[in-house]
Amino acid sequence: MRRQIMSAVLVFGLAAAVSAPAQAAVGQHAVHHRDPAVYPTTIRLPNGFQPEGITTGPGPFAYVGSMADGSVYRADLRTGRGAILSRGPGTPALGLKTDRRGRLFVAGGTGGDARVIDVRSGRVLASYRLATGPAFINDVILTQGAAWFTDSTNPVLYKLPLRGGRLPSAAIRIPLTGDLVYQGDPGSPDSSGFNANGITPTPDGRGLIVVQSNTGTLFRVDPATGETHRVNLHGESLPEGDGLLLRGRTLYAVQNRLNTVAVLRLNTAGTDGRVVRRVKDPRFDLPTTVAAFGSRLYLSNIQFFATGPTPGISYNAVAIPRP
Repeated sequence: MRRQIMSAVLVFGLAAAVSAPAQAAVGQHAVHHRDPAVYPTTIRLPNGFQPEGITTGPGPFAYVGSMADGSVYRADLRTGRGAILSRGPGTPALGLKTDRRGRLFVAGGTGGDARVIDVRSGRVLASYRLATGPAFINDVILTQGAAWFTDSTNPVLYKLPLRGGRLPSAAIRIPLTGDLVYQGDPGSPDSSGFNANGITPTPDGRGLIVVQSNTGTLFRVDPATGETHRVNLHGESLPEGDGLLLRGRTLYAVQNRLNTVAVLRLNTAGTDGRVVRRVKDPRFDLPTTVAAFGSRLYLSNIQFFATGPTPGISYNAVAIPRP
């Protein structure tokens, strides 16, 4: 998730006209299920949308967040077609995750907030003020009993306890300590001030893993204390590390400006990992985050360095076979 857009995102809005809000309930579409192997491999998004976060489910649907104004677009993976589900507040929608209750958790970037949206109606169920000063609420992950948000400019995680699935009244701040040390000027236009980014659980579910973009380092986080320890990558690193996705013990890590997805094999505790391959695709155009559906990975292309945040530019998300 990009630090260069931290100021530009406040200026450029969602310019193009898009379809009316999608109000139909998830799954109530007149499209029959097909083999996911023949689903479209490109999802076209509204002009000027500036996609960042992407997530999938429930069902064959993808949700994409706009850096331009925080709108959320819902696409049917079977057809590639979609519409705006929820209009944004004018600040970014970055990392996204859905749960089985049909709720979409949204990281609010420079807005310093988080939202929870009903994926059926697009209605905002809850909003949370996570930071009062400068912040970049970057990514979110759901674990058993909580939603966790990273902040790329402040060494803290934000926890939304979900006891019994109920949304809380407020978030809990958990300061990060130990090996993960934030570096650089948070307002810097280069990578020096961009720290914790993507987040995922450890394979055993007992910890969290975050990637520090400006160092390319993975860290295991104790969710109870915030204490961090460097993950042993045996001499490898993940520069420009962005969205993370865990499947079993396989970790997919997007390296955005490198147009690469690194594939790692972790131990169950998430303390040790090895890069087993790196995947590129000619359609990658600064991919930021990654989601899975069936045998595919879906990545959103921000295209920022090639185009600038131009309101009239077209954007997309692309699918590749899951390595």
